[in-house]
Amino acid sequence: MQLLRKILWPFSLLYGLGVLLRNLSYDLGWRSVKIFRTPTICVGNLSLGGTGKTPMIEWLIRHLSNYDQIAVLSRGYKRESSGFIVAGERSTALEVGDEPLQIHRKFPAVVVAVDGNRSRGMANLEGRYHPDIILLDDAFQHRKVKADFYILLTSFNKLYPTDKYIPAGTLRDAKNQANRANLIIVTKCPPDLDEASMKSIGKKLNPNKDQEVLFCSLSYSNRLMGADNELSLDELSDSMVTVVTGIASPEPLLEYLSEKGLETRHHRFRDHHHFTPAELTHLSNEKIVITTEKDYVRGLEELPQAFYLEVEHRFLADGKQRLLKGLTGLKC
Repeated sequence: MQLLRKILWPFSLLYGLGVLLRNLSYDLGWRSVKIFRTPTICVGNLSLGGTGKTPMIEWLIRHLSNYDQIAVLSRGYKRESSGFIVAGERSTALEVGDEPLQIHRKFPAVVVAVDGNRSRGMANLEGRYHPDIILLDDAFQHRKVKADFYILLTSFNKLYPTDKYIPAGTLRDAKNQANRANLIIVTKCPPDLDEASMKSIGKKLNPNKDQEVLFCSLSYSNRLMGADNELSLDELSDSMVTVVTGIASPEPLLEYLSEKGLETRHHRFRDHHHFTPAELTHLSNEKIVITTEKDYVRGLEELPQAFYLEVEHRFLADGKQRLLKGLTGLKC
């Protein structure tokens, strides 16, 4: 692995140079930035996947009760469509992307739209749906649109200060861009993370004087959700189950299932993998298939023996109150 990183290092330098020049063009005003009238919260990261952006968008939806109409704008990664599309009752993951479809099904009253052109997407949302607030999903590096509030996520096990530019690492934006964030949230922390560890991580992140650093852990449900029924994980204790994932970081899920006393046989696919008919046929021979919510909407819902576990962020210490306090300054 170390040898491979050394080989890839020159390519990472070239990538980093491109990122530097791109950000500089915005900082110097060579590229225009669009500001919209609707209050906008941007949730993103500096690295490739695995920081829990979708659960954070869902957390915000649940807690922004003072807004009558919420909209979410995503690019709809790995969708086969193009342009501006709003998720509807008949939408599929191939049309709008797995994460937007997941959000739409969970929160049908929320307008969930996808558009690779964030500026066009924002204009369409304002012109057609007049939302009270817009949540920009995975848009920290998309500087053509200026948000009112930026939330930067970084994973506990892979903090961005220790990462390298792709392809030697997973860093896709410059580390100094963290200065644009209003809040930095360390996700996937151990639920018992102590104050000394939080302070140590805070020093590594080195926030500026106007930034706060918050911490949260992943909290999985004890209920397995299927197309027609539910199961309790307790019913499967000491059983062997098949786990199927197409996400960037399946380790927390596997650890949770192990803690619940389940033996697992893991089939791991690439992030955002769309399951083929042949793969579904192969998996149909399994007795119980456990997966994530966004894997479920990418085809596994066709298997009657497939179930997914919901997951949400659980803030540590007073993180929840501090985040909500930070959002109170948004214009309504």
